[in-house]
Amino acid sequence: VLVDVREKSEWDAGHVEGAVFLPLSELRKGMTKEALAKRLPQKRILYTHCAVGVRSRTAADFLLKYKLDVRALKPGYKELIAAGFKKAKK
Repeated sequence: VLVDVREKSEWDAGHVEGAVFLPLSELRKGMTKEALAKRLPQKRILYTHCAVGVRSRTAADFLLKYKLDVRALKPGYKELIAAGFKKAKK
């Protein structure tokens, strides 16, 4: 599952089709395991991504604390689109 941890304005400007929106700012404010369970599948591999890879790593570290199977992607949004991921339609 691709998890976009960019902020709302970035998401609104374009995002990968099928990605889950969970901005790093929300994670930093603190989320319970129950709140995360409502937003993210618990038994799937999560791939975090952002614009250039920094926030992706920070978000992955946060999610690891909740024992989720997560991997941070180094490629950012533009690189994912260039690699063939579909851009969501508005």
